[in-house]
Amino acid sequence: MARKVRHSALESRSARLKLQVRRKPYPGPSLARGVSLLYRRNRTNGTWVVKASNGHGAYWTKRLADADDYAEGDGKEVLTFFQAQDAAKKLARGDSTDGNVPLTVDAALTAYEADLKARSSNPYNAQWPRVHLTSVLLAKPVAVLTSRELQKWRDGLLTKIAPSTVNRLCGCLCAALELAAQHDQRIQNKGAWDVGLAGLPDAQEARNVILSDDEVRKFVVECYALDDKLGLLADTLAITGARPSQVVRLRVADLDAHPVRPKLMMPKSAKGGGRNRAKKRHERFSVPITAPLAARLIEAAKGRADDAPLLLQSDGTPWGDNPGQTYHRQIDKVVTAIGRDPAEVTMYALRHSSIVRLLLRNVPIRLVASLHNTSVAMIERTYSKFITEHSDEISRRALLHSEPLTNRNVVALVG
Repeated sequence: MARKVRHSALESRSARLKLQVRRKPYPGPSLARGVSLLYRRNRTNGTWVVKASNGHGAYWTKRLADADDYAEGDGKEVLTFFQAQDAAKKLARGDSTDGNVPLTVDAALTAYEADLKARSSNPYNAQWPRVHLTSVLLAKPVAVLTSRELQKWRDGLLTKIAPSTVNRLCGCLCAALELAAQHDQRIQNKGAWDVGLAGLPDAQEARNVILSDDEVRKFVVECYALDDKLGLLADTLAITGARPSQVVRLRVADLDAHPVRPKLMMPKSAKGGGRNRAKKRHERFSVPITAPLAARLIEAAKGRADDAPLLLQSDGTPWGDNPGQTYHRQIDKVVTAIGRDPAEVTMYALRHSSIVRLLLRNVPIRLVASLHNTSVAMIERTYSKFITEHSDEISRRALLHSEPLTNRNVVALVG
């Protein structure tokens, strides 16, 4: 049986009622290292509060329940002094036999990662926030998070990453916290992340860098010069305009090496959420490719099974769900070699350039959207201004060029 700690000022109802009503809690007994019980005296039932160390030099507090000042303890909503001790230790340390352990942010991300894997989604969305979260926030129970501390963390990210990236990162963390709240009814502070991690305004614009056709060719050539397998990946991305996460899931059987009309059966991205993500990820759609690329892919796939990955790294391993983590340093060198800024241009620029290239060649927007596994609305919202900026030559041909007006009554003099 757990040892009970005595404290004469808070132990009995009569002793507590002698205390002055005030907002600041009265200090109570230490229950374990870094864990203590506090009591807030109210005009009605007082309140039991746990104070616990987060293991990183700071403390957090959380209301437990009402004290049995005027009502009898029921073990849930109203607690006696000794019942409050048990509840405080369970919340602070999870030392219970019923598995009723308070979920920390770290544990919430772990649970979210498992959920993503079960739904055939990308576990990176749960791994990414860990790179930027402080040890203090990771160790903190979700139930005691405040909007102020989350907002302070969000705003601090602006010195490191772009506002649009901050919004995406906060979205990943919000998803993990939402999942935790769905499975733990004790978590009642949903407003903490709704407010603290709210999207930054005017930050929806992605880095949609458009490369000229010559720059795209140079990009691919430089990739081949660094690493033949990286070059084949970039070549496939440049010609198909697909997302890297789609291309790395191509299988040998997805290559249709028709001598005149070769194509790839591209896996869908399954973007947009929903519970049918696993089904979407197994769906394919046809994307035309050039004969030279088809020849290079045939050579790369030679002697391998139909269900083997079509594109591999130089060491023979798959690129994985997040290929950017592997090739980003090499792509920085490639971007520098073609005279562009690595802070602006990424492998994704090949996709943006492909979309704009087709639009400027008068390919119907619906077909462009289908070939790139996106929507017409997304194309119009994301690329309309780039189309305007890069279509000056086309639109100039349609300008009305009038002959200069002359006065028919004026006769030109000879000599």
